Amino acid sequence: MTLRLYDTWTRQVTELSPRVPGQIGIYLCGLTVQSGPHIGHLRSGVNYDVLRRWLLRSGYQVTLIRNITDIDDKVLAKAAEAGRPFWSIAYGNERLLAETYQALNVLPPTYEPRATGHIPEIQELIQELLARGHAYQATDGSGDVYFDVTTYPEYGALSRQQPADMQPAEDGDPRGKRDPRDFALWKGAKPDEPAEAQWPSPWGRGRPGWHIECSAMARRYLGDEFDIHGGGLDLIFPHHENEIAQSRAAGYGFARYWVHHGLLNFGEAKMSKSFGNVLDLAGVVAAGVRPVELRYYLAWPHYRSRIDYSEESLRESAVTYQRIEGFVRRAAERVGPGEPGPVCADFTAAMDDDLNTPQAMAAVQEVVREGNTAYAEGDDDRLRGALASVRGMLDVFGIDPLDPAWSTGDSGQLRPVVDALVALALEQRQAARERKDYATADTIRDQLKQIGVVVEDTPRGPRWTINGR
Repeated sequence: MTLRLYDTWTRQVTELSPRVPGQIGIYLCGLTVQSGPHIGHLRSGVNYDVLRRWLLRSGYQVTLIRNITDIDDKVLAKAAEAGRPFWSIAYGNERLLAETYQALNVLPPTYEPRATGHIPEIQELIQELLARGHAYQATDGSGDVYFDVTTYPEYGALSRQQPADMQPAEDGDPRGKRDPRDFALWKGAKPDEPAEAQWPSPWGRGRPGWHIECSAMARRYLGDEFDIHGGGLDLIFPHHENEIAQSRAAGYGFARYWVHHGLLNFGEAKMSKSFGNVLDLAGVVAAGVRPVELRYYLAWPHYRSRIDYSEESLRESAVTYQRIEGFVRRAAERVGPGEPGPVCADFTAAMDDDLNTPQAMAAVQEVVREGNTAYAEGDDDRLRGALASVRGMLDVFGIDPLDPAWSTGDSGQLRPVVDALVALALEQRQAARERKDYATADTIRDQLKQIGVVVEDTPRGPRWTINGR
């Protein structure tokens, strides 16, 4: 395998060279859980899940860390607004995030650490920076500790900015800073913040800043240097820029490659809780789009491209997926489901070329066309091979229709009941046809169609689908 990825640091598509042969360590910035996830957040989970699945299929051992930021200004603000403990807000939204990722068939991370569970590691890293002269404690009595950006010459390299052109960091009282661009490593306790959101430290009670959390957790689980750091384009500055500065200033190699995915926008504005233009999984499902169809919508565009959301584009994408799904189910009925098989050469070439998912999906469509031809010609051997290949490629995307992940929950438990009821109706329809009572047979078919069950008469007998799926 020769996987090439676009590295934000070098601005080049670069061949992936793991630190340890055969093993890949990935750190993905997770959510700040002040509220539940919207579909813009879900794009991140899906995109890096596709990367992980491709690495696994290519023979790598993958360790994926996806953190939870459960202590932050935004979490505390939401808690105060709701009159609840911050941990209650954070944990409830963390559970919702986990359920949503599961509904989209996103593989669970190897570890999913919380910031509040790593206060000792965070404080240790801050002390390292203080000892090396890259950090200082504010002299205004606030208890804040700041990173001194002037001590790190490469500050701004990831985002291609000159420090003189940067806006001040808005994460602390500027009176306590030596430079307005300095960012908080530790935030001293404030009278209006709950005691439960404070921890003892050498600098007084307080809590960690946002950026230091990820540096500490990445090092805790992946070591001083690891392979890939991922996240959205909106995290390049200041979050990832600050992570690089504090980690490398402390003497650690940190990430070898920086991979960023494009955003999901409503028009020209990114989907954001602060903008109030969010759509979550429940809203998508309520509009009649299944989770597997949403996953297809998020997975097939190139990960670095921007997705301009519209209901029309989502529904068009769902119809495209339904055509692929229809082939898989028809083929499985004839030759048996088998197992996901080898992917075709065009699919491999596309995925190895910076995860070119649109080209990879074109390869899927081509094999589906070949499979449909084999189906029409009654060539079961070719059909069986096409089915296995299509399932193998869809498995990389996490959208194999026959994956048990898409048959769990209440809908999966009810499927045997639905099967039995539809089978009974079809038996009654067949009996009507045999006695030449075509009016009754047509009525049964039309009644089934009204409740979403579409009946298709084939040489092998009637087959049915729900809403054509």
